Amino acid sequence: MMMKEDDKLPFLEHLEELRNRLIVCAVAIIIGFLIAYGFKEILFEILTRPLIEVMETGEKLVFTGIAEAFFTYLKVAFLAGLMLASPVILYQFWMFVAPGLYGDEKRTMLPIVFLSSFFFIGGAMFGYFIVFPVGFKFFLGFASETIRPLPSMREYLSFSAKMLLAFGLAFELPLILVFLVRLGITTVDYLKKNRKYAILLNFIVAAVLTPPDVISQVMMAIPLMILYEMSIIGSKIFGKKKSQELAEEEKDDAEK
Repeated sequence: MMMKEDDKLPFLEHLEELRNRLIVCAVAIIIGFLIAYGFKEILFEILTRPLIEVMETGEKLVFTGIAEAFFTYLKVAFLAGLMLASPVILYQFWMFVAPGLYGDEKRTMLPIVFLSSFFFIGGAMFGYFIVFPVGFKFFLGFASETIRPLPSMREYLSFSAKMLLAFGLAFELPLILVFLVRLGITTVDYLKKNRKYAILLNFIVAAVLTPPDVISQVMMAIPLMILYEMSIIGSKIFGKKKSQELAEEEKDDAEK
């Protein structure tokens, strides 16, 4: 079916708006990167502190490639710049999708955007302050008189970034489940009924996202189980309104 001329204009306008907002996001990331690069050594020192604190006195991270330190600092600055630019990115995303939403959807979408950031940061902080010290102490416990740990900068950045991302995404679970309940896709009773399967799934997810050791897997699986229970409680509170709305709509349809 051919697109009418009247339909092309709004579509092209949306594409232009999307391009402009992506440009704003890119500029924000570049500015954030330039700011973060000036503090790259401090940022990397903060990132490596959980490992340094459990290492033997005098031991340090190493780099095995000539340009490894340089590129590691670049990656650290980019990640930090991305975090600095995240408010701008979220704002641009919200302003792009908001015109196409209904009033109720707008009221739901805006809190979700900010709560998702809150839960992600909370998950990353849990991984940094709680899991990292215990996990690194466990890994370094395999050192002996004949075996000496020599973690590299690149290896540590890759490992820590993946772990922080994994915990950040895992902590989004309550928000996702509450949102699904509020949309009517699932129910609180269904979440309660399938709790045992959720526990199994939590351990599977933890095994996939964490390194192949029991301690890291358990330290992610336990918070996931707690978050699942929080999801049920949150669904009772925030999903109730949606259920009532659906019931009222069904009642109105029956009366008609």
